[in-house]
Amino acid sequence: MSGTAPNPFDLDQPQAYAQWRAARLATMPQRPEDLIVDVADPRCLSADERAALLRTCARANMVVYRSPVTCEDKALPRLLGAQLGLHRLDANWLADEDGISPIAVSAQQPGARADFIPYTDKPIRWHTDGYYHPQSRRIEGMLLHCVRAARVGGVSGLVDHHRLYIALRDANPAWVRALMAPDAMTIPERADDHGVARPAQSGPVFSVLPGRDADHVLHMRYTARTRSIAWKDDTDTRAAVAFLEQLLSSDAPWIFRLLLQPGMGLVCNNVPHERSAFTDDPLCPRMLYRARYLDRVAAPPTGAQRAPLLAVPEWQS
Repeated sequence: MSGTAPNPFDLDQPQAYAQWRAARLATMPQRPEDLIVDVADPRCLSADERAALLRTCARANMVVYRSPVTCEDKALPRLLGAQLGLHRLDANWLADEDGISPIAVSAQQPGARADFIPYTDKPIRWHTDGYYHPQSRRIEGMLLHCVRAARVGGVSGLVDHHRLYIALRDANPAWVRALMAPDAMTIPERADDHGVARPAQSGPVFSVLPGRDADHVLHMRYTARTRSIAWKDDTDTRAAVAFLEQLLSSDAPWIFRLLLQPGMGLVCNNVPHERSAFTDDPLCPRMLYRARYLDRVAAPPTGAQRAPLLAVPEWQS
């Protein structure tokens, strides 16, 4: 019956956590190479390719595909996402009308995009996408497809948020409880020339969502930025945040770093990620397509696939 399965993320269910922890650690990938699945064409997966992608993502909350498809096809992320259960695109205000964001430096991105760090060649600190969104519009899935790599740099750092949860809970369960508080992390409002462009958003770092077959799904909302963020001012929250920062700056073997090459891409359940600085080739500048979803990676429902939906943020509706 739905809702009756033990919840390993409930701090009052240590046995459920111990069983989940053992199973999770036994199946987690050990090297960046373990994340990579070769596919012929991401736009039209074979049954075996799709199964391999879903299987790897189930083990690590992420998977990296590698393909020979290097053309500039903005339909690719949308078509691939639909095959992996990703349908509800997040129409953030910096995305194109189709919900897909071309990520390139500001010279190729006129207008407001030039003011935001993803559209520069600067490093990006650890974060999950949409950490400033309200809980009703959680970014649960994300897809990055590499069209062109930088001449030097642009390495992605990736970590399964399950691994961070395990490290925190093993160190001090009170830190997990603090980061599950509804006011653990607040992103202040963003104003523009017209007033409030985005209202302030408070929410937890870790939250538990309902999954399929009575499973419990762990979601993470996080940013390592030190400006335009307010952490709850109590001892456990401060200690938990410091512990996370220390973990993410370490050389732990379960923090994976890899360089996406043309034809490669990342599909994930919005895991924490970072990007190193890079230097472009002026004649062939770096560009990736990014798609954000209100869905998690999962096998599509049986029968005809649903048409992708474009979800409009509440502050734009």
